[in-house]
Amino acid sequence: MADNSGNDKPFVLASRPDDEKGIPYYGVDILKKHVNVVWYEDFLKDKAKYSELIQGVILWVMAPRVDAALLDALPNVKVISNVGAGVNFLDLDLLASRGLKVCNTPRILNETTADMGMTLLLASARRLLEGDQMVRDPNIKWQINFCGRQVSGSTLGIVGMGGIGYAIAQRAHAFRMKIFYHNRTRRPQAEEEAVGAQYCASLEELLPQCDFVIIVTPLTAETKGMFGKKQFDLMKPSATIINIARGGIINTAALLEALQNKTIAAAALDVTDPEPLPDDHPLLKLQNVTFTAHLGSATVQTRSNMMALAVQNLLDALSGKPLVNQVI
Repeated sequence: MADNSGNDKPFVLASRPDDEKGIPYYGVDILKKHVNVVWYEDFLKDKAKYSELIQGVILWVMAPRVDAALLDALPNVKVISNVGAGVNFLDLDLLASRGLKVCNTPRILNETTADMGMTLLLASARRLLEGDQMVRDPNIKWQINFCGRQVSGSTLGIVGMGGIGYAIAQRAHAFRMKIFYHNRTRRPQAEEEAVGAQYCASLEELLPQCDFVIIVTPLTAETKGMFGKKQFDLMKPSATIINIARGGIINTAALLEALQNKTIAAAALDVTDPEPLPDDHPLLKLQNVTFTAHLGSATVQTRSNMMALAVQNLLDALSGKPLVNQVI
């Protein structure tokens, strides 16, 4: 049922309270403090009761799904507020045609996501998961010459030098890595010099030089399938590709071929296409691929801050205040 503890608070539709498959306890606490929550299941059971009350929708891990049918059932909805930076899963043209405001939570997850990028880079380079298996599995003999790849002093290419990309550059600079980056716009010279980053106008310029390439660019029509056979062929045979952005930026079939044919050495993926991968997908059988389950922003502190910002975005939109994080 809706939380009616404060009738002056707006009614907001949200997915469901569930620590495993929905909004976890810390997010629920933030929601209930500021809005009257209508859980999606309750809404479906009694649309007549809630349809005209709901003024906003909070999206947690892309849920609930916002489509024409849902919007038709919410005549007074004014704002869609996403807990996260990416909005590629939303039909922005549809939402704009309905006159809705859409907000997100960029920047607040920059540091945590950059941490995950470096975590994946290090785990892949030093073969962390294979080393863990060597210790745990009695059927695997310890290998005295079990080696990974050097990180300190190596060369890193960053594709997408926004807030997360720059935070990665700061971390890589501490590892004395040589840094190249490709971005739609070049960073100011002072920012480049602070991390020792060199701008590349194209992927063709960046890729052949790098030991590690990390993707941090948003998924758009322009970046979908940005990495395919052509790009992998440009990389060093010893190179590793790391993706903490969106799975669709990499052509999965081309990545599989590049790894199987040893066109590149390894991959470290927080995101995939499709996501999740089918249980029998051949990528899952490769030892030179390190996976995490889309955990870039997944710390309690960061996710709590993201929910708080998403709620504030929603409240600002409903009260007519200027929106700092407005997508449309």
